[in-house]
Amino acid sequence: MGIFKAYDIRGIYPDEINEDLAYRIGRAFIVLTKAKTTLVGRDMRQSSPSLCESLIKGMNEQGANVVFAGMVDTPMFYFCAKDYDASLMVTASHNPGKYNGFKGCLKNVMPLTYDTGFREIERLVMENKFRPAKKIGKMSEKNFMDDFLKFSLKFAKGIKRMKVVIDAANGMGGLTFPLVFKHLDVDFECMFQEPDGRFPNHEADPLKPENMKFLQREVVKKKADIGIAPDGDADRCMFTDEKGRTIPGDIATALIAQRFLQDNPGSTILYDLRASRIVKEVVEAAGGKAIMCRVGHSYIKQAMRKENAIFAGEVSAHFYYRDNSYAESSIISSFILMRMISESGKKLSELVAPLLKYHKTEEINFNVKDKDVKMLELEKIFYDGKIIKLDGLRVDYDDWWFNVRGSNTEPLLRLNLEANTKEMMLKMKDKVSKIIQN
Repeated sequence: MGIFKAYDIRGIYPDEINEDLAYRIGRAFIVLTKAKTTLVGRDMRQSSPSLCESLIKGMNEQGANVVFAGMVDTPMFYFCAKDYDASLMVTASHNPGKYNGFKGCLKNVMPLTYDTGFREIERLVMENKFRPAKKIGKMSEKNFMDDFLKFSLKFAKGIKRMKVVIDAANGMGGLTFPLVFKHLDVDFECMFQEPDGRFPNHEADPLKPENMKFLQREVVKKKADIGIAPDGDADRCMFTDEKGRTIPGDIATALIAQRFLQDNPGSTILYDLRASRIVKEVVEAAGGKAIMCRVGHSYIKQAMRKENAIFAGEVSAHFYYRDNSYAESSIISSFILMRMISESGKKLSELVAPLLKYHKTEEINFNVKDKDVKMLELEKIFYDGKIIKLDGLRVDYDDWWFNVRGSNTEPLLRLNLEANTKEMMLKMKDKVSKIIQN
């Protein structure tokens, strides 16, 4: 079944995901985890209430009690999940409104992936042969907002009065951000605040530049100090400076790492292998230990636990915190940058400027017939560089580097490339692109 992905279950409603499937997933989830009590939350999509109801029904009929957290964003869901052995969230993240799906985690908020459970759930769903439970479970509801608020505000100490614009894109950030931000002494505006799974104003994917234009204009118009753009389920978050310029995810990673190392010298910071070299340089200059990771939240969370990392960031604007069960938090990320503005007395653009040392491409996708063959070809051509096979192929030279990774679901190769100068970046981008396309 094509809806079972590497990290979650996702598809178009009702053609690929419907209430019957949700019911079977609920039963299969309990068979897999053997959980006596499980946590369930959902986002604001139009199909989420009925899918959630069917999911819970399946869990109950398989003998599990369900604690329903209500409508929550994914970081809040992870916060709630820390006290449960198994948890499932109904969401399709940043996908358009016609999509829906499920994200899960196990004990200690360990992410559920295809390798750690979704494969078995897929098998059980397809077989559809569930044994009746000896005792039917019950559902209860619990409001976690007060606990979530108290936890989140711990990271807001030292924030001075400033202007903030948030573009919630009618996603779940429109629920959680205002509830938390109203407890700060800041002047904030939340655009497109009403959670609406139809996404009537623009897609809730801040990685697409066209979706950042609304926030960029408003930040400049209102003379705000920072712009904040969570995605649909708020597990990713992009930022703009006071001039309305988008801050790349790896540059935000470097900034947040700097702040953490002030209070926690010598700590370990993780970054994904697409990130600018500036991340490693900043971490090491601040006395920290920088470790390169493969892309993907499950790999990063696993590596964070192994290395006892205090923080990790991805180019895709996922930011992870040890103090948050190694899970993402867009609100904590926002608070850290706001604290840096407050403590330094500088504008966000001034904090960012020293980090824009290198010249980097956006991620470029290429259609290829055989991804593995093409990567082998690139390895042979660029044999004299430092070869890293942590995730796809990365080749490092003194003055430039590139990484190519295959898509899990499409015949695509994804290219990221960085160089010391713009001229070198354009030259090597052209050279590598031609090799991939030929």
